[in-house]
Amino acid sequence: MRPSSARGTGRPSPVAAGSEGADSRSRAVGARGSAGVVRTRHIDLPGPLALDSGRVLPEVRIAYETYGALAPSRDNVILVCHALSGDAHAAGWSDDPEAPSAVDGVGADEQGRARGGLGWWDGMIGPGKAFDTDRYFVVSSNLIGSCRGSTGPGSADPATGRPYGATFPVITVGDMVRAERAFLEALGITRLLAVSGGSLGGMQALEWAVAYPDAVRAIVPIASTARLGTQGVAWNAIARNAITSDPDWQGGAYAGSGRAPTVGIQIARMVGHMTYLSEQAVSEKFGRRFQDGAGPSYDLVAADYAVESYLRYQADAFARRFDPNAYLYLSRALSHFDLARSYGAGSLERALAPVRAAALLLSFSSDWLYPPRDSEEVARALRANGHEATHTVIEASYGHDSFLLEEARMTGEITAFLDRVAEEVA
Repeated sequence: MRPSSARGTGRPSPVAAGSEGADSRSRAVGARGSAGVVRTRHIDLPGPLALDSGRVLPEVRIAYETYGALAPSRDNVILVCHALSGDAHAAGWSDDPEAPSAVDGVGADEQGRARGGLGWWDGMIGPGKAFDTDRYFVVSSNLIGSCRGSTGPGSADPATGRPYGATFPVITVGDMVRAERAFLEALGITRLLAVSGGSLGGMQALEWAVAYPDAVRAIVPIASTARLGTQGVAWNAIARNAITSDPDWQGGAYAGSGRAPTVGIQIARMVGHMTYLSEQAVSEKFGRRFQDGAGPSYDLVAADYAVESYLRYQADAFARRFDPNAYLYLSRALSHFDLARSYGAGSLERALAPVRAAALLLSFSSDWLYPPRDSEEVARALRANGHEATHTVIEASYGHDSFLLEEARMTGEITAFLDRVAEEVA
């Protein structure tokens, strides 16, 4: 096991990451509620990682951050899991002044959240927040297969010394969780008070509860599902095809060539981004307004409409911070996730039978990509097995992106749930 910081080596101790320093960015947030200035750390797993495909990753590095203090009894750990384009930097301000924000979009712009360096779930993690760092030791790690510090297609293949590219193994949500478990064990953590996340992060929470029932006391999947619907699978396929059809993808071996499938990932982001928004949010923000306010330009390729200009802006920003191959791998893992198929021979009730964790499921009224009925299906299957499961639908207009933006509406539900779970543990 070889842990390191982002700027040099040395063994990190699992204490409040925000305690390593402070500057004007942390003070601007305010003393109450801020996780402070945080450094992303890295740790190399002590051994190879076996994958569901039958392949093995011989070397695995995990990027992570921690917030709060680990209790002597090590029973106050909450793991937060990110979605497709997230990273380990979930809260506070990054100590890297060039760090991009993993939060973007209509709601983020309106709330002033799309600022470089701010954690993607800053509204949920910190003193007095839903995941209260005065009480809990919150851990956030970057997924394997990503491009934000953990081992992925952009990492060097130990066998060749060159970036994996498309030779990186196809991974699953099960593989992601297996890596998270190995990472936590390397930190000396074997049990979790709770696991939470939105979208793909919620899938990880569900996978944890099924695969490691004795290691998890509670789960909070948000805007998630036990398997992505057909339309979601189709949208993901369109986005991936946009990348692989770009001549500059070069079969995934574009690293070092001087060319990358920038146009492909820009289109993929446009497609994905629109699936995260509701019709109401897009209509209220843009309507059919022309970008220059005067009318059509009569130019075939001009971004005449405000929504067109917005999509181009978001696509350009995303292409600068996210690797196209990583998008392919994480999108594929998300589409393959199916608890009933993997654990229940087609039955979700059977798949969820081993679960011992109490469950709070949150969904959003305007989310058509991960609709409330998906969370209710999980809650019903858990209850059918005699497990504790609560599902709350939150009225919100941002669509799927609500899990990143509606912190105030989620906080009360999560706080009360975790209070009860922590009391039972005590």
